[in-house]
Amino acid sequence: MLDISIIIVSWNARNYLRQCLESIRVTGGTVVRDVIVVDNASTDGSPDMVAQDFPEVVLIRSDKNLGFSRANNLGIQKARGSCLALVNSDVVVHPDCFQKLITYLEQRPEVGLVGPKIFGGDGRLQRSCRLLPSVWNIICQTLGLDYALSRSSLFSGREMRHWKQENEAEVEVLSGCFWLARTEAVNKVGVLDERFFFYAEDVDWCKRFRDANWKVVFFPEATATHFGGGSSSNAPVRYSIEMIRANLTYWKKHYGIMGKLLYYLLCVVHNAIRVPPLALLTVAGVGNKPENIRRLKENFYCFRWLVTGVGVSAK
Repeated sequence: MLDISIIIVSWNARNYLRQCLESIRVTGGTVVRDVIVVDNASTDGSPDMVAQDFPEVVLIRSDKNLGFSRANNLGIQKARGSCLALVNSDVVVHPDCFQKLITYLEQRPEVGLVGPKIFGGDGRLQRSCRLLPSVWNIICQTLGLDYALSRSSLFSGREMRHWKQENEAEVEVLSGCFWLARTEAVNKVGVLDERFFFYAEDVDWCKRFRDANWKVVFFPEATATHFGGGSSSNAPVRYSIEMIRANLTYWKKHYGIMGKLLYYLLCVVHNAIRVPPLALLTVAGVGNKPENIRRLKENFYCFRWLVTGVGVSAK
């Protein structure tokens, strides 16, 4: 029978991490072989909390922030299970989630990677299935067609907004907030690419699974809650820039320098066309002002970084 090693990477997400570990302790049952937490040099007391309150957990303390891929790979090295669950620190696992996923993998030996249905902290569906990046779906996102024409499969973008995510399906990309991977498949596909510090490693890994003829499947009978922003909320602008950087790496890796250049130009346009209207809405006090300010800052700093290479140290 398959069993699971659960790997959680955490950075300054103490309260979320506690909820995550408590949910695993309650729901994991006999299918969970070990739980490994890799702490990325948190300063909020996260590692001490784990050591004190969850002595059954294998704790790896890093003296610096290794990023998502490298930290997960450290956990994978320590894992002993025949399956690897990579779970974000801001996830709460629902009852029988692991059991249903394991049963599914036992019945479907061709599946290398499977993910549950994900709900947000507000109880609403969180879209966890995506298409691989393409010029077309990025253009749809840049022009806002994925929202304006969300019911159309042609225009609904990478997040496939036309699909309600209610049925089991083979998909191109599963969100990296919660994966269950067959260890046998990981041994053939390889671990996460450490060129991706944070973001885009999920897209890259799913593509590599598919390229190696392992199926990637969304299985909605298993469920979990992902609050989102457990680590990235500590520095949202920085993480927005990091997302672009990661996607540039992805496009160069899979499509060469011309692919990277094309994605770069689309990113410049995407952020540039959003700054003026958001600035006007903010000045006029129209809509949700705090949200407009947040989006304005992110688009402005991302545009500035793309054009000048100057980052941002502020949150």
